[in-house]
This record gives sequence, structure tokens and C-alpha cells, in this order.
Amino acid sequence: MHWTAIANYLAANWMEDAGVLTTVVGIWLTTRRKLICWPVVLISDVLYLIVFYRVRLYSDALLQIFFLAFTLYGWWYWWRGMREVGEVRVVRLTLRNMLAGLAAGAAGSVLLGLLMEQIGAALPRLDATLMSYSLVASWWQTRKHTANWWLWIAVDLAYIGEYLYKGLQPTAALYALLVALAVLGLRDWRRAATAQIAA
Repeated sequence: MHWTAIANYLAANWMEDAGVLTTVVGIWLTTRRKLICWPVVLISDVLYLIVFYRVRLYSDALLQIFFLAFTLYGWWYWWRGMREVGEVRVVRLTLRNMLAGLAAGAAGSVLLGLLMEQIGAALPRLDATLMSYSLVASWWQTRKHTANWWLWIAVDLAYIGEYLYKGLQPTAALYALLVALAVLGLRDWRRAATAQIAA
């Protein structure tokens, strides 16, 4: 009976579980600055697009579409950098660009929140805010800025609560793990930046 319940759960939730697995592997590879992270993340983007659409988290579903674009761009941008210098090098985020990114996140939160309220999304304001700042963090990640990890830590902590509320326990557990991976990424990318300066 116990194994039957587990098998039934896995059969019913295989897409979310596969999304969890590919996301963890993809983000771990990102913390290590490995180019292979991008195709793995691409798979998780597609899986979560479907998962979020099914539970009416439309901002999160829309976010996956943007993630697809960012993933393809990041893959190309990192590949180009590796071809030129032989490794993925961390790039400093200027104060001006940081403030612009945070302001864009705030503006996107308001505008997207209004749209999500109109179409009947679940948790429209919270979901819109998290989506907007996820886009900022994704952009910073594709551009190889260490600050992306700070923003991911904040956003992922908020996502944990949202997903628990929506009954997406595996995804909530995933985001708890993503916070830990973001801390690891922050540490590793800061070390890489220090090594680049020393070199």
C-alpha cells in the first residue's frame, strides 16, 4: 500500500518532480559557471511553464516564457565569453545598473500586478512582484553579475511561502534548496571575481 501511494503520487506529479530535478541540476551547474547549465535550465523552464499554468499562477507561467528567452540568450552570451577568454568570467554590476534593475523590477511589479488582477490570476500582486524581480535577477545572471545571487535569495525565500500556500510542496522544497544554491553561487562567484582581480 505504501509503495502504491508513492507510485500514484509520482505518476500524478511527474512533471513537477522532473522540473524540480532539472532546476536543481541547472542551478548547481550555474553556481559552478558551467556552460552546460543552460540546456538543463531550458528543460526546467518548459516543465514549469506547464506546471504553473495548470495551477493558474499565470505570472509564473509567463515568467517561464521570459526564462526561455533569457536561457537562450545566456547560453549564447556565456558561450561567446568562453570562446574569447576560455572561461565564464564574473562581471561587476555598476551602481547605476543595479538601481535601474531594481526600479524596473518595481515598475514591472505594479504593471503586471494590474494585468494579473484583470485576468483572475491567483495571488496577482505577489506573483507579479516575484516575477518582475525574477526577470531582473535572470538578466543579471545572464550578464554574469554576482549580484544576481543576492536577488535570487530574496525572491526565492518569498516564493517558498507562495508555493506552500498554493499546495506545491515539491516546488516549495525546491525553492528552499534554491536559496541554499544561491548562497553557494554567491560564495563561488565572489571567489571567482577575487581571483580575476588577482590575476
